[in-house]
Amino acid sequence: MKEITKEQILDRISSMSLIEVIELIDCMEKKFGINSSTFESNLISNDNSNIKKEEKKEFDLYLNSIGNNKISVIKIIRNFLNIGLKEAKDLVDSCPVLIKDKINKNDLDILKKSLDESGAITEIK
Repeated sequence: MKEITKEQILDRISSMSLIEVIELIDCMEKKFGINSSTFESNLISNDNSNIKKEEKKEFDLYLNSIGNNKISVIKIIRNFLNIGLKEAKDLVDSCPVLIKDKINKNDLDILKKSLDESGAITEIK
């Protein structure tokens, strides 16, 4: 038996009338147990462009480098984390280090901006 190509099928369908195409679709739905309207709605709901991406709400801020102003960085971290001077110094000295995990966007922006302005290098993950 000679195999029929997709192009040959499309050529044959293009020569059919609209009623013949509709009948063909009905026959295909019955033969394969599918419903074209259900299939179409599933495609639309699975389309990435129609799915709203969930916005990330919590971030981790890492201190990668202290920069030239170590004292300023220690003060910023001490005030933000509400920890003692020794704890803040130990944290800064253990660079690169996670400063704060699961931080919200507003606090992240404030802390990152303060550290960057003091010369520190930070990274958001």
